[in-house]
Amino acid sequence: MRSLTCAVRLAPLFAALLLGGCVTAETVSVDTTATAVPVATRGPDEPRDDLTLGKEHFRARHYGLAEMHFRRAVESRKDDAEAWLGLAASYDELKRYRLADRAYAQALKLIGPTPEFLNNRGYSYLLRGDLRRASQDLSEAQAKDPENEKIRNNLKALDVRARGRG
Repeated sequence: MRSLTCAVRLAPLFAALLLGGCVTAETVSVDTTATAVPVATRGPDEPRDDLTLGKEHFRARHYGLAEMHFRRAVESRKDDAEAWLGLAASYDELKRYRLADRAYAQALKLIGPTPEFLNNRGYSYLLRGDLRRASQDLSEAQAKDPENEKIRNNLKALDVRARGRG
C-alpha cells in the first residue's frame, strides 16, 4: 500500500517530466550541447564552437560530450590537429583505443611527433597497459621538452605502474 501511495503522489512529477520534453521546435529553441558546463567558464565574447565545447567538457570530465564536440570539430575542419588530439584523448578516457589510434594517426600527419603529441599518445599506451610503447613515447617527449611537468608526471606514473605499485 505504501508504494502505491508513493506512486500516486509522484505521478504528477513524472507527467510533468514527460510532457516537459514535448515542445515543438517552433515554440522554443534550446541549446542542449552545453548544459553540463557552468556558464561562468566562458566569457560573453568567447566563441562557442565545437572545439571550445569539447575542451570544456573534457576539463569537466564529461568525456562522451567532449568526444561528440571534438568529432564535430574534426568533421568540419579536418586539418585541426588540436581537435584530433582532443578526440583521441576523449576516446582514451572512454576506453575506445582503436578509435584513439586513428585520431592519433591523423594528428601525427598534421603536426608530427611534437612533445604534446608524444605525451598524449604515451599516456594512451599507459592507460592500455602497453608500458614499452608508453616508455618510448614519454621518453622521446621528455627529450624534446625536459621542463614539461605533464610529461614528468606521466613518466612518474609509468614508473609506479612498471614497479607494480599502481
